[in-house]
Amino acid sequence: METVLWSRPENERAGTPLLLMLHGYGSDENRMGELFQKLPKGFTCAAPRAPKDISGDHGWFLLDYFLNNDFAEVVSSASAVLGWLDTVVARYKFSSVSVLGYSQGMAMATTLIRLRPQTFTVGVGLSGFVLHNELLAAMEPLAHQIPFFWARDPGDLVINQDATNFTAEWLESNTDLSAASYADMGHNTRSDELADVSSFLTGQVPGSFVPSG
Repeated sequence: METVLWSRPENERAGTPLLLMLHGYGSDENRMGELFQKLPKGFTCAAPRAPKDISGDHGWFLLDYFLNNDFAEVVSSASAVLGWLDTVVARYKFSSVSVLGYSQGMAMATTLIRLRPQTFTVGVGLSGFVLHNELLAAMEPLAHQIPFFWARDPGDLVINQDATNFTAEWLESNTDLSAASYADMGHNTRSDELADVSSFLTGQVPGSFVPSG
């Protein structure tokens, strides 16, 4: 990963829990950086920039309106993230690794979990989806199922109903799922949603909670 936005300076990262944060399609790492201060303070948050150029912005792989994709692009991006992750985990000796993805970033986050489920302590998906892929499905249901928090607006028009239905089925079968709905949020994030995400994370990840004061 050539560009990564961190929540902590390098000399404060060692031994902390890592929260890998993956932005959506046509966005960049700064969108995830806006959430750093709204998440548990014990984490070191890292938001890499996706490698694919999307009209001057960035994405993990090309998508069309129906969320169709080229799986070779998906695997290429996932491999790049995992290779980078191995490097930073070796350098900073993080106490754990969790992953949060927004929109297309949720598709990438769940792909990482599918490829290496024992790498991650928990997962979070915001207004996103899981990829329907027969090659990945051949190895499922996952034997190691991590806690996963899925947050969305049932009225979100960006994620089509077929994708939402598959996502619900996959998460039920392959994770220890906690699901929450936020009416009128749209394809976005919101303060009450992020408060619930923070509660989920602090309940599941040792060292992520730091008292105020």
